[in-house]
Amino acid sequence: MAEEMKSSAASRKQKEPETLESLLYCWAQALVTAVVGVVLLFTFGVRLISVNGPSMQDTLYTGDELLVLNAMFCDFKAGDVVVINDYNAESPLNETLVKRIIAVGGQTVDIDFGEGIVYVDGEALDEPYAKEPTWSATGLQYPITLAEDEVFVMGDNRNHSSDSRDSRLGPVKEGYLQGKALLLLIPGKTPEIDKADWGRLGLLR
Repeated sequence: MAEEMKSSAASRKQKEPETLESLLYCWAQALVTAVVGVVLLFTFGVRLISVNGPSMQDTLYTGDELLVLNAMFCDFKAGDVVVINDYNAESPLNETLVKRIIAVGGQTVDIDFGEGIVYVDGEALDEPYAKEPTWSATGLQYPITLAEDEVFVMGDNRNHSSDSRDSRLGPVKEGYLQGKALLLLIPGKTPEIDKADWGRLGLLR
């Protein structure tokens, strides 16, 4: 009998509605957890980077907002769009740069500026992302073989980009890569239509 009474009391207690205080506490706890999660995510996992300048057209434009995966989680490879730290006052870098990896450590880069063709390990690259052929040379002697911890980066707008072709920059140490750009989250103005083209949102290629 005593056990039945205890069971009945426990059942009534479970059915009692939650108090306002307990509901507020649960909501506050969930909010704090969400805020901490977002802070940790954007501190250690991803970040937002704004594009500035014409060097990545027609892939990216000034004002584009990119979601960038932290370098510690990246296995960089040719074709990746990456964000580079300003690390040399004598280089053309005066701010964070966004470029595309053309070759990685151990590979050999050669450029035929007469034909506008880029070669990696003797193979001509198929570059649908490039705005035009690569005619602009800025100081490096080719062919050039990269150290194991280096990458060769170029802008997609080949003849309007300061990148690894410039002897003041050259191949970039992987340690200076902030991360890999994954997504275009917010588009800037596209010059041809002078407004944001929201159809450009999505994964970068």
